[in-house]
Amino acid sequence: MASKNTICLWYDGTALDAATFYAETFPDSAVTAVHHAPGDYPDGKEGDVLTVEFTVMGIPCLGLNGGPQFKHDEAFSFQVATDDQMETDRLWNAIVGNGGQESACGWCKDKWGLSWQITPRVLMTAITHPDRAAAKRAFDAMMTMGKIDIAQIEAALRA
Repeated sequence: MASKNTICLWYDGTALDAATFYAETFPDSAVTAVHHAPGDYPDGKEGDVLTVEFTVMGIPCLGLNGGPQFKHDEAFSFQVATDDQMETDRLWNAIVGNGGQESACGWCKDKWGLSWQITPRVLMTAITHPDRAAAKRAFDAMMTMGKIDIAQIEAALRA
């Protein structure tokens, strides 16, 4: 592991499945190493997959198969900036369509419980627009959405 700072994500025996999905779904992502336990541990046996090194869009991560004690929640999420509706749809649909679930305002959760914000760049530009009335219209439109619809955000900005 070359990075000085790595995000450690806790899984209940599914770190390799999750890392493989992320590597197949997101650009600049890969599973880089799989490490097996050198001995028995509370939630596994010697030889089980203990940790998985992977990157998600260039961010180094370590999946730890620690057991069922801890669950992911919305306090941590990956925010993915998308360039267009096609990319937004592809990533959102990959996460939700692979056992995940939709949430609000561009958020969704993968089947392992990890939260993702699939956030078009145009949305961030719109809600930080110098014209505060336009920004509020875009923000109000976003608040009604699950997956972000770029055309609706742009229309709200122009209205």
